[in-house]
Amino acid sequence: MTSNNSDRTEQVSIATSTKLAECLAKWSGGRNHTETKISGLTLTCWDSTTLPTSYTHNASICLIAQGKKQVVLGDEHYVYDANHFLISSVNLPVIANIIEASPEKPYLGLILELDLQEISQLMVDTEMNYANSSTLEKGIGIGSLTEPLLDAFVRLVDLLEEPHNIAILAPMIKREIFFRLLTTEQGKRLHQLVTNGSHTHHISRAIEWIKRNYISPLNVSDLASYAGMSKSAFYNHFRSITSMTPLQFQKKLRLNEARRLMLTENLDALATTFKVGYESPSQFSREYSRLFGAPPVKDIKQLRESGALAPAS
Repeated sequence: MTSNNSDRTEQVSIATSTKLAECLAKWSGGRNHTETKISGLTLTCWDSTTLPTSYTHNASICLIAQGKKQVVLGDEHYVYDANHFLISSVNLPVIANIIEASPEKPYLGLILELDLQEISQLMVDTEMNYANSSTLEKGIGIGSLTEPLLDAFVRLVDLLEEPHNIAILAPMIKREIFFRLLTTEQGKRLHQLVTNGSHTHHISRAIEWIKRNYISPLNVSDLASYAGMSKSAFYNHFRSITSMTPLQFQKKLRLNEARRLMLTENLDALATTFKVGYESPSQFSREYSRLFGAPPVKDIKQLRESGALAPAS
């Protein structure tokens, strides 16, 4: 975990943290996932630690009011807790698990999708400048939580008490949250994402293409052209941002979707093989085992028996 601003952490009051935890406990109702009436806001509650689970992490900010979580991107590990937030500037296939939770002190978290158009407009309105913004940032980062940012999230969740005011007040509070994010050490990451012509912006376009066409054969040269970059520059920048090569990225998307299909839609391994773009069942089983630690049938059985899957936030 990266955190180079410890004085900011100290500014987060226990009272505000407790308030957020109380709000999340109330509105999650003990459910693992709760989609709220506030667009883009999801709440999570888990009373035990979870098994590592693979999923696609969308461009978002994640907060924890209680507990601790680990997210793995490629070979890099990110751990965050109630004093930090995790921000993802692009959609990435990750592996994550809750590492601190209990019935007495359940994991309580939230995820808020990033509104890139709003963030872009904020940078124009405030004329924010970011020194050395040409240095490429990873697609995921950990930031130190500040009191103003935490307070804004408390007020956003509190709006669930006033459903008739959500349409008017939620966009205003979200705008404040995005502004305060831009003023943290993670602002440069967002600046690179929304700046037209930046490497992150180009890679983000390529990622969206792979997501839409993940079952199709991947030609890196064609993808580089689509992103408006040379093949070598595209390959290097893609790996810098995602910690994976384009082919590894596609493979993880395929295997994540395969796991979801077998777990939630009861597809068998053979049908899933072809549905996610594999031509060889043996190759599918081999690569699935390498990523998840067990062959498809055994892995799905273990997941169903354990009931402890990590939330996507």
